[in-house]
Amino acid sequence: MRHCIYPGTFDPITYGHLDVLARAAKLFDRVTVAVAHNAGKGPLFTAEQRLAMLAPNLAPFPNVTVTTFGGLLVDFALTQKADAIIRGLRALSDFEFEFNMALMNRHLQPKIETIFVMPNEQFSYTSSTLVKQVAKFGGDISHFVPPNVATELKKIFSVPVSPAP
Repeated sequence: MRHCIYPGTFDPITYGHLDVLARAAKLFDRVTVAVAHNAGKGPLFTAEQRLAMLAPNLAPFPNVTVTTFGGLLVDFALTQKADAIIRGLRALSDFEFEFNMALMNRHLQPKIETIFVMPNEQFSYTSSTLVKQVAKFGGDISHFVPPNVATELKKIFSVPVSPAP
């Protein structure tokens, strides 16, 4: 049974992430979405909140599970008995970072392969960072994230109106 890890911060999950996940779910018998704790990136949501936002969007994928992890990804992949790590490449600008990461992971654990997939071109410019910026300023994010995620972003960025004196 072929098993891959789809790691990420997923802060928050976007339709681009779900597109990569759908591709992974077709290629592998089992996919584990691994939400990185990664406090160094300064996530907007806790790992538990990101996990909760992901879970309802996994229904179309019976071969997918979700969990959190910390530490080295290749160590996590080994403990999960995974064959591969899957990563999405939106644009050429993603390639250099992902390529270096894949080479380091191969150096650390040669048994774990990294596979790159490209999401549908309609998601090539979508990133969690951009979605958060648009949400922060009240823009429409419904084309970029599932409804439950849009709701959570609106809660975070809603500014209560104080009553007039």
